[in-house]
Amino acid sequence: MEEGKVDRDDLHAAIAARKELGPELEPQLVDSFVARIEQRLERGRPGGVARPDRSRDGSFVLAVLSLIFAIPLTAIAVTQAGLLGLALVWVGIVLVNAVYNR
Repeated sequence: MEEGKVDRDDLHAAIAARKELGPELEPQLVDSFVARIEQRLERGRPGGVARPDRSRDGSFVLAVLSLIFAIPLTAIAVTQAGLLGLALVWVGIVLVNAVYNR
């Protein structure tokens, strides 16, 4: 199996078990499957390589949410305060992202 790839048989087995066991045991089933994936990833990682920085996971989410919220905020700012409002909204969005990523 290629490093970092999940065995399809394991995935199919987990889905089949979920269908048999029902939604009540789904959290335990998912946790077990994720644990197996993490074990495989750990085995494939050389000892000297550090784990990826998990603190950056939220950066992408924040960037996407910033863009989603930027659309209505920009429209409101331009209609209420013109170019000054537009500038303030975008400076605020950039500052929030910059501070979070520090």
